[in-house]
Amino acid sequence: MAELPVIHVAAGAIKNQQGEILLALRSPGSHQGGLWEFPGGKIEPGEQPRQALQRELREELGVEVEKCRPLIRVSHRYPDRKVVLDAWLVSQWRGELHGKEGQPLSWVLPHELHRWPMPAADKPILNALNLPDTYLITPPGVESRERFLRQLEKVLESGISLLQFRVFGLEDRQLEQLAREACLLCQEHDARMMLNGSVVLARKTGAHGVHLDRRRLLSSCSRKDYPDLLLAASCHDARELQQAQHLGVDFAVLSPVLPTMSHPDAEVLGWGRFQELCAEVSIPVYALGGMSVDLLQQSWVRGAQGIAGIRSLWPGL
Repeated sequence: MAELPVIHVAAGAIKNQQGEILLALRSPGSHQGGLWEFPGGKIEPGEQPRQALQRELREELGVEVEKCRPLIRVSHRYPDRKVVLDAWLVSQWRGELHGKEGQPLSWVLPHELHRWPMPAADKPILNALNLPDTYLITPPGVESRERFLRQLEKVLESGISLLQFRVFGLEDRQLEQLAREACLLCQEHDARMMLNGSVVLARKTGAHGVHLDRRRLLSSCSRKDYPDLLLAASCHDARELQQAQHLGVDFAVLSPVLPTMSHPDAEVLGWGRFQELCAEVSIPVYALGGMSVDLLQQSWVRGAQGIAGIRSLWPGL
């Protein structure tokens, strides 16, 4: 069997001040013609992805990119070719944006992007656009329910919009009640709560999704077991990341990237290995272990959706 040609593409998820993302319609005669896409094009020999992005957006839309960052890298196999897509989030540009090639353009809110017909290679970008750059994990121990909820409200007021409820050591009834109260707080602040536990408990408490630990990840068989829920997984190596992608999770957490106080003896991946592992899958991946907000930019450069953390994001730890 002949090896498929590999097409390396740079694409821009251009975001305006209203939070909308720009889509362009592919010409009918092109590959995947008639579908909506994130503007961009092939990376020429000798070009870096960012250089290609700047050139393509200048040629297609008549604008100069002033501010952008890596978003996600996607590999997708079509029947006739393999596409490697370097997607960038573009937040600032210069010039009047218009379709220089006559292509129709449309601004779309991120949560509505799934309604637009797109090439399959573009679809993992939708998850990345609908996730924040910071993922909070609650401390595992709760000494005082009232203090826990006060601290949770404080982090939600600071802007955290995605968190994992991960609490151990409580009786089932206490755990369910605390998770329900935490979820109500999240809803009041337009945040989403992932429950580290069973689907049944997630349903009972109103959680927006389920976060799988290693055991649940490796024993899960189908995404259909988690209908209408966000799904995430904790991963530590290539095998677990591949299982997460095969299962169809919305995002993963990969750890430990750097030394951490909670697991001082754990073997760390380091940024180099983290980047290699992220490049092997086409799902958003958060970096966990030794993270702080100061490392957010570093995480993007290394292929992460952003950072995940407990100690650095939770008050009083």
